[in-house]
Amino acid sequence: MDIFGIIIQTLGGLGLFILGMKMMTEGLQATAGQKIRRILEAISSNRFMGCATGAGVTAMIQSSSATTVMLIGFATAGIISLEQAVGVVIGANIGTTITGQMIAFKLTAAALPAIALGVVLKYFSKKRNYRRIGDIILGFGLLFYGMTVMKNGLAPIKSDPQFIEFFTTFRTDNLGGILLCVLMGTVLTVAVQSSSATVGLTMTLATSGLLTYPTALALVLGENIGTTVTAQLSTIGSNNIEAHRTANAHTIFNVIGVGIILMIFPWFVDMVQILTLKLGAGALTHTVDGEYVNVSRYIANGHTIFNVINALVFLIFLPKLVQLTILLSPKPSLSKERYKLPEFDSGFIDSPIGALAKVKGEIIKMLEFTHMNLKKTSICLKVRDDDILGEREAIEDHLDESQKVIIRYLTTIYQGEVNEPEAKEISEYMRITNNIERLGDSMENVSKILERIYDNDFVFSEQAKQDLVTISEQVDIFLGLILDEFQEKSDGFYQKALAKEDLIDHMRENMRYQHIERLRAGDCSVDVGVFFIALVSNYEKMGDYCFNIATGVNRII
Repeated sequence: MDIFGIIIQTLGGLGLFILGMKMMTEGLQATAGQKIRRILEAISSNRFMGCATGAGVTAMIQSSSATTVMLIGFATAGIISLEQAVGVVIGANIGTTITGQMIAFKLTAAALPAIALGVVLKYFSKKRNYRRIGDIILGFGLLFYGMTVMKNGLAPIKSDPQFIEFFTTFRTDNLGGILLCVLMGTVLTVAVQSSSATVGLTMTLATSGLLTYPTALALVLGENIGTTVTAQLSTIGSNNIEAHRTANAHTIFNVIGVGIILMIFPWFVDMVQILTLKLGAGALTHTVDGEYVNVSRYIANGHTIFNVINALVFLIFLPKLVQLTILLSPKPSLSKERYKLPEFDSGFIDSPIGALAKVKGEIIKMLEFTHMNLKKTSICLKVRDDDILGEREAIEDHLDESQKVIIRYLTTIYQGEVNEPEAKEISEYMRITNNIERLGDSMENVSKILERIYDNDFVFSEQAKQDLVTISEQVDIFLGLILDEFQEKSDGFYQKALAKEDLIDHMRENMRYQHIERLRAGDCSVDVGVFFIALVSNYEKMGDYCFNIATGVNRII
C-alpha cells in the first residue's frame, strides 16, 4: 500500500475542500456584504431575533467564524452591545451547520459541472457581479470535488488492519474515549481553521467505515469548540474589551454546551438516530460498495441538533452567559487617555465588513472629540479661557495624527479583496476623515484669532458678539445632527443637512452686511471688524466641512 500517496491524496482533497469553502464564503460575502452589514447594524435587542439574525447571516456566507469576526468588529466599534453580539453568535452556530447538511446530501455529481461554470464566470466574465457569482459556484464545486478526492484517497485503507486498529482507539464506550474524541476534533479544527472542513473529513471517515457513528458525533462536538479559535485569534493584540468579551462568549458558550451534551452523550446519540430516521433517512448500517452511505445524514443532523439545543438553553440564560463572560474576561482599564489615537487590529483585514465597522467606530470617536472641543472653543467667544485656548495645538496635532492612522488603515483594507460597495465606502470614509481634520484646522484658526483679540483688548459690539454665538451654535447643532445620523439612520437627513448648510451660508452674508452697516454708523472699529469677519468666515467654512461629512455619511449609512 502506498501510504505516502494516500496521505497526499487525502490532504490534497482536504485542501481543495478548504479552498472551495474559502472561495465560496468570500464570494457570498462580496455579493451580500452590504446587506449583511445593514442586517448586523440593525440587530434587535430581542435575543431570539438576534439569534435568528445570526443563523440567517451565517447561512448566507457559510462561515460562523466570518460572522463572529464581523461581530467583534461591530462590538469593538460600539455599534452593537455585548448582549446583542452574543445573541447573534448563538445563532451563527446554528447557521454554520447548513454546510454539513449540504455535504450530507451528497451533491458530488454536481462538482465538476460547477467547477466548469464557475471558471467561465470568474475568469471570462466582464461584469464584477458575475465574477463574484463565479467565485461562489467554483467554491461550491471545489468543496464537493475535494470530498470526492478525500473519499478516494481513504478507500485503500478501509481494509488495512493497522489503520483499522488505529481508528478503533477512538471509541465512545467510556468517558475517557469520548473526551479523547472531543479533544481530537478540537485540535483538527484549530489546525485547519475551519469547522466545516473537519466536519467534512469526519463524514468521509465515517462513510468509509473508519469511524463509528458515535465517534463521529463526539469529534463533531470537539469541532464546535475548535471553531471558536478563529475569533480568539482576531482579538490578539487588541486592547478593546468588547472584542475580547465577544470572542470569549463564543468560546464559553460552545465549551459549556459540549459539556452539557457529554453528560447525556449516549442518550444524545440515540435521540439523533431516532429523529433522523423519522425525517426519512435510510438505516445507519446500510452499505453500498462497502460504504455507509447514510451516516453523513446522521452526523449532519447531530451537528444541527446539538447547536439548536445549545442555542435554546443559552438564549434562556443569556444574561447569565454575559455575566460569566464579563467575569472571565480582562477587566477594562479605568484610565482614559484623552489624546488616544485610533487602534486597529490586523485580525480584521480578512473581513472588510468587520474592518469597516471598526473604522466607523473610530471616526465617530474622532467626530465626538472634535464636537466636544468645538463647544469648548466657542465658549471663548463670550469669555477668555487660557486653558482652552492653550490646547489648540495639541487638539490639532491629535486630529492630524488620527487622520493619518485612519487613512493608512483604510488604504490597507482597499489593497485587499473588496467589492465595489466596500470600495465606495472606503472612499467616503477617507473623505469624511479629511473633512474632520479640516474642521480641526478652522477650530485652531478661531482659537488663534480669539487669543489675538483678547491680547489686544479688542471688544466686539453686543450685536457682533451675539452673531458669533449664533453661528457657532448652528455649527454645533450641525455636528450633533451628523453624529446622531452616524449612529442611527433617520429619514430626511440629507435635506436637513442641506438646509443647515444653506442657513449658515445665509448667516455669513447677513452678518457681513450688518457689519458694514455698523462700520458706517461708527458702532464698530475697522480693526475689530477684520477679526469679526475672519471668525464668521471660519465658522462658515466649518459649515461647509460639516456638509461634506454629511454627504459622505448619507451615501454609506
